[in-house]
Amino acid sequence: MKHNRSVPQSTVIPVLVYQDVRVAVDWLTQAFGFVERIWIGENHRAQLSVGDGAVIVADVSNDRRVPQRGEVTHSVMVRVEEVRAHCERARGRGARILMEPSDMPFGERQYTAEDPTGHRWTFSETIADVAPEDWGGVSVSRD
Repeated sequence: MKHNRSVPQSTVIPVLVYQDVRVAVDWLTQAFGFVERIWIGENHRAQLSVGDGAVIVADVSNDRRVPQRGEVTHSVMVRVEEVRAHCERARGRGARILMEPSDMPFGERQYTAEDPTGHRWTFSETIADVAPEDWGGVSVSRD
């Protein structure tokens, strides 16, 4: 893949819509520890980095809308170190914790939060290397 400094290098880049891009970026950097990479327009878009991943925060326009309460259309999973500390940081900054940090049979410790706009986030910390067949999954390909 060619390098372009104007686009995150991640293979998959979610674009999430927020009413106020600047407010969203400030909150996401403070609550979830994301890092602002590029600002585009006054309140149009921003690119955020998180580990080796990226998220684009976009404004409401045309057919782009923020999530509606009571409807889940997507969730973004982010791998982090120290998920319990991450959860407390997010809670302290106003994230609504939907699932407390829990150990999963597939070797991850996860929690789920909702940001002030209603986007769902699951943060995951690896705690063990577990074969998919050990918890009911089926290995299809080798990464």
